[in-house]
Amino acid sequence: MQKWIPVVLCGGSGTRLWPLSREHFPKQFVTLQSERSLFQETLQRLEGLNGVQAPLIVTHEEHRFLVSDQLRQMNQTPAVILLEPQARNTAPALTLAALWVQAHQPDALMLVMPSDHAMQDPAAFRSRLTQAAELAQEDRIVTFGIVPERPETGYGYIHADGEQILGFVEKPDEATARQYLEQGTYLWNSGMFVLSAQTWIEQIERYAPEILRACQTAFAQGKTDADFFRPESTSFAACPARSIDYAVMEKTRRGAVLGLKAGWSDVGSWDALKALYPTDAHGNACQGDVISLESSGNLLQSSGRLVAAVGVENLLVIETPDAVLVASQDHAQDVRELVGKLREANRPEAQNHRRVARPWGAYETVDQGERFQVKRITVHPGQALSKQMHHHRAEHWIVVKGTAQVTRGDETFLLTENQSTYIPLGSVHRLENPGTIDLELIEVQSGPYLGEDDIVRFEDRYQRN
Repeated sequence: MQKWIPVVLCGGSGTRLWPLSREHFPKQFVTLQSERSLFQETLQRLEGLNGVQAPLIVTHEEHRFLVSDQLRQMNQTPAVILLEPQARNTAPALTLAALWVQAHQPDALMLVMPSDHAMQDPAAFRSRLTQAAELAQEDRIVTFGIVPERPETGYGYIHADGEQILGFVEKPDEATARQYLEQGTYLWNSGMFVLSAQTWIEQIERYAPEILRACQTAFAQGKTDADFFRPESTSFAACPARSIDYAVMEKTRRGAVLGLKAGWSDVGSWDALKALYPTDAHGNACQGDVISLESSGNLLQSSGRLVAAVGVENLLVIETPDAVLVASQDHAQDVRELVGKLREANRPEAQNHRRVARPWGAYETVDQGERFQVKRITVHPGQALSKQMHHHRAEHWIVVKGTAQVTRGDETFLLTENQSTYIPLGSVHRLENPGTIDLELIEVQSGPYLGEDDIVRFEDRYQRN
């Protein structure tokens, strides 16, 4: 039986889906169409595939606990989570994965998938894997070309003659995209691959040896920490940043392409997401608490508050607890530039949601004023905040669910629902959840400065500074 090891490339920032996607919580971790995130759906579409092994995830150091938490929600244990110290594009990411597979599971084929795409018919995808495996066993690098449904200007294309790749082309203009659709020999470039680790290492050595050398050094000097593997940072930073296509696929003679009809989308912008949602009789795609009147062709999405639209056409209205996007659909691709403006202004909305994920759980700002801040804190079972202290603020904790183990100075004690405690300014303290359900508490901070950088850590199981 063929063994498959899913290699999930979990980088990218998804800036064109702001405000749902943020720098520290990018689109692959966001729930868009179902209760699962795009990352979770990527793994879920392999259910029922014979021979599938535990997944190998390649992600950035900053997103390691988002990956771990979403795997935990699915009751999945990864083979390994490879942590890139810096983003170096997809070719180095795949090279690190291939080195790990060659060392640990050399008889498995790598099934390489971006983590931020959608697929409405995963069974159709799985049905193509048998043919892909046959080609990969002949030392081919197999990619999947999506049979186009429309003249799309937002995707790159693969020019194909059956399984033979004739060339890769960049995103075309409208007229060229229409020609591609009429000719029937051009496929959308999905960025998904089936190949052996040995084949990739041979081809990257031939066409981009500098990438292989840097990754080999970083891999050899890397360190394992629980489910994580950290390549050595300095060597990896010296690696050229290139895509899989640019580094190898545009040059190799080992490439092959299989056409695929599976309801695929890269969900690269709001208009691409709108195409995945059902629409009403007036062409509106409405998600969440939405009411529309005399409006047509809109994407109206609420994360909590009521969104009411009257007499508007072809708008994007995206509501989140801390930001609302209103844009013409003709400018959906320009949201990335808007995020750039937010970053230039040092706006926190470019990086985080109001609810901020942490390795131990999450916190959400409920209210704040000049000298106070109220947060709702969730700590997962068995997890703990760092042992820390603050120079500028005191804290009150009120438990509303679960059990808290509190360390304050030299004392350690338990708090249960409706009990509270006070952490004076300058007191060394720690919060832990010793129970089997989530701990939820309300934290009231008071003091002249309430920034997140007012934390002095003494011990931290997550190796944060």
